[in-house]
Amino acid sequence: MRRGMSQRDTKRLMKRMGLSMDAMPDVEQVIFKMDRKEIIVEEPEVAILNLKGQKVFQVTGGKIFERALVHEKKKITIPEEDVKLVADQTGRSVDEARHALEESEGDLAKAILLLQMK
Repeated sequence: MRRGMSQRDTKRLMKRMGLSMDAMPDVEQVIFKMDRKEIIVEEPEVAILNLKGQKVFQVTGGKIFERALVHEKKKITIPEEDVKLVADQTGRSVDEARHALEESEGDLAKAILLLQMK
């Protein structure tokens, strides 16, 4: 029966394959940011696997928390010409056209469609 590879043999094989793995010391927190949430890993153990110039981070252990992100709407400046154009195209008031443009983040086509669907 054959035993598993020794740590030295494993390191030698990894080196031949162009792999190296190092621990990343003193990491306090890792945050994964997605569109609608964050995953926070407190006190993780992080290893970096270097594969022919590409770095792969392995995060293990620690306390894991999830937090929903609240997106603030960006205040955009709507040109008066755009407001007038949407109002003329839809037969709606300037105020309605401005509101539709704000709702569609300045997209003329979306604003016109919004007003036409109402």
